[in-house]
This record gives sequence, C-alpha cells and structure tokens, in this order.
Amino acid sequence: MFLRTTTIVLTAAAALLSAGGLTASAAPTADGGWQRFGADIKSGISGLALTDGGRARGATHALVVRDNKKPGENRVARLTYRAGTGADRPAAVEPLSWTGTAEPIDLEAIEAVPGAPDEYVALASRGLAYHLKVTGTEAEVLDTSPLPAIADGDDYESFALTARHGKLAAVWADRGAGEKRPATLHAAPFSFNEYGEADFGPVATARFRAPYPTGDVRHASDISVTAAGRLMISSASDAGDDGPFSSAVLDAGKLSVSRSGKVRLSVDKSPDVVRKFKGFKIEAVECAPGSGGKALLGTDDENAGGSVNSASVCGK
Repeated sequence: MFLRTTTIVLTAAAALLSAGGLTASAAPTADGGWQRFGADIKSGISGLALTDGGRARGATHALVVRDNKKPGENRVARLTYRAGTGADRPAAVEPLSWTGTAEPIDLEAIEAVPGAPDEYVALASRGLAYHLKVTGTEAEVLDTSPLPAIADGDDYESFALTARHGKLAAVWADRGAGEKRPATLHAAPFSFNEYGEADFGPVATARFRAPYPTGDVRHASDISVTAAGRLMISSASDAGDDGPFSSAVLDAGKLSVSRSGKVRLSVDKSPDVVRKFKGFKIEAVECAPGSGGKALLGTDDENAGGSVNSASVCGK
C-alpha cells in the first residue's frame, strides 16, 4: 500500500491513549510492576510498537517482535498489558503467524507507520526492513527493503518513525559494542513507493556513547522519538544468557523535520541518564504521546524470558 504522507493523522499510539490505555495515572514506577512475558530464551521482547486496538479501560495493546532464528519459532505477537497488576499477573500474549516471506532471522525492532492503520516496519539485525500489514492473527509482509548506509559489522536493534508537517522521518542505529565501538545513529526522510517498498532520503549520521551501563554495553538497544522530537535511547548490557543484566533510558538528542521534509539529527555530547534499571535488559522503549511522559518498556532477559513495564522516562 502506498502511503500518502500529506494525509498523516494521529499515530496508533495516540489513538490508543484516547481509548483509555497507557495513562499518566495508571503507570507503576520503574522499580516495580514488571510483568513476565514468557519464561525462556525464545520469548523475550526485542522490540515493540503500540497499536490502536486498545478499547478496555486500563489496558495497553502492542505488537512485539522476538529475535528468534529457527524455523517455527514465534517472530511477532500481540501484547496486552494492564498497569499495576504486577508480577503475579503476567502480560497476555497472542502469537501471530508470519506470512508473505520466509521467516526472518533476528528481528530486533518494530514501529507503527503513522497514518497507515495496522501497518508496521519491522527490522532485522542485519538491516533488512519488513513492511507489514497485521490482520487478525497474521502479520503479512507487503515488501522488504534494506536500510541505506549499512557498514561492515553493523548490528541493528532499533528503528523509529516520526511524523512532522505531513512528512515522515526514520531514525535507526547500529547498536555499538563496548568502549571501542559507539553506536552509529542514522536518520532520513522516509516514505513508501507504489510497490510498498521503503524509500529513504538523504541520510544524516551521528555517533553515540551511553554513559551507563559500562563494560560490554550495547549503546543503543532501542530508540523512540517524543512529540517534541527528543531521542529517547535505551542502552543495555549482559554478561551472558543468565545475566546479570543492566539497562538505562537516556535523553540523547533531537530529531527535527522541516516543512520541506529535510531531516536534522543532533546527539548530545553528554546524554542525560533518565533512569537506570538493574536486573533487566531493556531492548524496547516506546514513548506514548499524551501520557505525560510515560513509555512502555520491554526486556529480553535471555534464559529468564522477557518482562514488560511502564515508566516515566520520556519527558513531556
């Protein structure tokens, strides 16, 4: 389906909020309220996107992707999260079927397409973007496109879209690794052509180092863009499939889009550590517009499975 960027409306996340989903009063603190999302290495959360399916008061609905690699293992699922229920009431999970192409290897991010209901972009770690249409219990691939500016050794865990002045922009990052390899952020104008293929404009690039965690850190494990254009980046580290894990969400810079569609990417030299999360490997952060700065967070804690929570990390 061809996206007419001049008719972009509220994002799916905003529609969800107006229906009574993730609200400022409902979210627990980041130190508690984590809900399990599976209990093994195949059931973590490597990316999530809020959807417009939320209708029950107090419930937040999202799509999540998993970084599974073998045939028959789940790649995408629906999540229903009710803030405040705690670890004794796990988040509800509904696996979806992958159709249209062979099952992808190592999905790491997913993002709703503004102005296109039920359409998403999912990203695999090697830089292949999948344009998806989700209907019923199926996620159908409409087309696939490689990211621009892929370099040797790049490993992608993040992808976000934002709409400004009737224009779309995308931002994504090679995650980086430890002291010697910072994350490399990219941003570009974004649209779909008449065949459903992703079309990227001129690419802006910036380097990013997370001040926390330290050691074997993935400087950018996910990215979300606030309504004000702030770049909220999660960073994460682990010592193996059994941890220990540690993460943070950082206010790292800004993405701006001019009325003509030109994209500008700026990264702060000293990014602000908004909140630290010990014991969890956050690989998904999704700021929810209209929620007073709340975000939905997802973890991939390897052998311990995944967890989901909400927290005030996105500013106003």
